Amino acid sequence: MSDDPEGKEAELQARLAKLNEALRARDARSAAERVQKRPPPRASGFAKAMSAGLTVLSEFVAAVIVGAGIGWLVDYWTGAKPWGLVVFLGLGAAAGFWNVYRIALRQTRDDAAKDED
Repeated sequence: MSDDPEGKEAELQARLAKLNEALRARDARSAAERVQKRPPPRASGFAKAMSAGLTVLSEFVAAVIVGAGIGWLVDYWTGAKPWGLVVFLGLGAAAGFWNVYRIALRQTRDDAAKDED
């Protein structure tokens, strides 16, 4: 055995490079096998319903909060204390219901299109 540190270093680097190539090839093969074996993910009925429900909830709540915020600012700037908040809270609720209606129409159209296919 020689005590040549440069030779040992070169030998070690060659072994590391060979091992690195083998590991990358194995990872590429296993990734390709996983893609081929696994069917594409499909959302279950429960997941779709939860997604639609959370979308409706967030749209409605956001519209009401924005309306209330604008109403509060109008009251703050004009000094007409309850009326700006009341009016814009009502407009925010109306906008929230309109958003819920739009989402329901879109869902109905999507379901009808799936039924036709």
